[in-house]
Amino acid sequence: MIKSMTAFGRAKREGEDKDITIEIKSVNSRFFDCNVKIPRAYTFLEERVKAYVQKNAVSRAKVDVYVTVDRHTSEVGAVRVDTAFAESYIAALRELRDSYGLSDDISVMNVARNSDVFTYDKPDADLEGEWEIIRPVLDEAIAGYRAMREAEGAKIEADIKEKIEKVRAYSEEVKKISAEDTVGYRDKLEARLRQILGESGVIVDENRLLTECAVWADKIAIDEELVRLNSHFGAFYDIAAMGEPSGRKLDFLMQELNRETNTIGSKANNARIAKIVVNMKGELEKIREQVQNIE
Repeated sequence: MIKSMTAFGRAKREGEDKDITIEIKSVNSRFFDCNVKIPRAYTFLEERVKAYVQKNAVSRAKVDVYVTVDRHTSEVGAVRVDTAFAESYIAALRELRDSYGLSDDISVMNVARNSDVFTYDKPDADLEGEWEIIRPVLDEAIAGYRAMREAEGAKIEADIKEKIEKVRAYSEEVKKISAEDTVGYRDKLEARLRQILGESGVIVDENRLLTECAVWADKIAIDEELVRLNSHFGAFYDIAAMGEPSGRKLDFLMQELNRETNTIGSKANNARIAKIVVNMKGELEKIREQVQNIE
């Protein structure tokens, strides 16, 4: 099953002491690049969230994870004055005042602007406890995110298959024209050579003539390219059905499809085939753009 790298998932859980909201969104990327925005009090879980998303949500994409925690009550304990620091700080302010003749505006509010004056009795973080609270919300967000990835992937797969079949139909047209063109080219070449040799009075070596005509006809033959092209069509369906990240494999496959198509265009000495090849390349470019969206 093909999965898209572009998706969104959101989950929210309301609790007695806090509400947790998690959003996951991603866009295309060559590698896994995860950015977690989480409240400062929970930064100890940042790397754990990244690893969890990579393991359970997506292996290749640019992912943004937003974790919001709304507390109903504060976890900050008693606020205390750091007496030693406060005394030293106020003494320094008074020295500054006296030394430079500054106005005396040393007030409670001015001193309180320095946060180092205070200490906070904050309980130690319970790493496992907090993770067990956040993880179920993350799982729910991931479930929604993966569902969207699969839905988008199904649309991409259907679109690519439709275009693959167009290219296959074009290749069948090319095959039919090429078979007629090769025979016609050989006959025309033989007739022309006989004419030139006859006008020059050269005795025709039938075996040599037929061999040379066959060699030149073989140079414009595109049977091998068409066979490989058809094989690549089958490979696409095999890769799409693997049920694992397939974007890189399909990207490589597109390179091979383009290579065979370009070779057909350069070898075939026929205006009708050249026109069909242009259409094939147009469809392949559309497929290549879609492949960039696949994990």
